[in-house]
Amino acid sequence: MAQNMMLYWGSGSPPCWRVMIALEEKMLQGYKHKLLSFEKNEHKCEEVKALNPRAQVPTFKHGDIVVNESLAACLYLESAFKSQGTRLIPDDPAEQALVYQRMFETNNLQQKMYEVAFYEHYVPEGERLESALKRNKESLVAELKLWDGYLEKMGKGSYLAGKSFTMADVVCFPIIAFFPRLHCPRERCPRLMEYYEMLKDRPSIKASWPPHWLEKPEGPDTLKNL
Repeated sequence: MAQNMMLYWGSGSPPCWRVMIALEEKMLQGYKHKLLSFEKNEHKCEEVKALNPRAQVPTFKHGDIVVNESLAACLYLESAFKSQGTRLIPDDPAEQALVYQRMFETNNLQQKMYEVAFYEHYVPEGERLESALKRNKESLVAELKLWDGYLEKMGKGSYLAGKSFTMADVVCFPIIAFFPRLHCPRERCPRLMEYYEMLKDRPSIKASWPPHWLEKPEGPDTLKNL
C-alpha cells in the first residue's frame, strides 16, 4: 500500500515532519518520496505545482488522492489506516476533543516561535524594530508557559493529550524540537523540555529526523535570549 504513496518534502519543515511521523506510526514505511531544497526553491517546481497549486510542501499523493495540508494528510492517514499501526485518534469523544484541541492549538506555538526565531528572515531589514521583536519574545514566553502548564496538569511522563501517544504529539513534536535546537533556555519551558527528551528517541521520530539536523545538530542561537 505504501508503494502507492508519494511525498514531496523539505528537511526541517514541521508540516513535512509531522506527515512523516504519521506515516511511520501507521507502519507505512516504503512510501516513495522526494526531498526538495528550500534554498534552491525546488518546492516551486512544476512537478509539485501539478499536484499543489500553492507550490508548497508537504505535497502528498496516495493513488489518485492528493492531500496537501499537513493536518489534513495526517488525519487522512489515520482514517484510511485506522486499524494499522498506532491508533492516533481515540474513540472516546472527550479524549478526541483534547487531541483535536492540542493539534489545532499547535499553530499558535508555531507562529509565535517563528516570529522570534526567524524574525530577520520574515521581516525586511528596513522594517525591523527592536520593540517589535521584544513584543514577539514576550508573546512566545507567555505561550510557552501555557504549554508547560498543560503538561504540568497532565502529570509527569504524560503525552500532550493523555497517557497515550496521539495525533497531538505527531503534530506538535516537530515544533517543540526547535526549542532545544535553537538554544531556548530550559528554564523557560522545563516541562516541554522533559517532553522533548521523552519523545526524541521514539522510533517514528528518529526515523524521520531532519537530515540536515543530523549533519548539524545545533542550529543558530535565535532563542537564546528568550
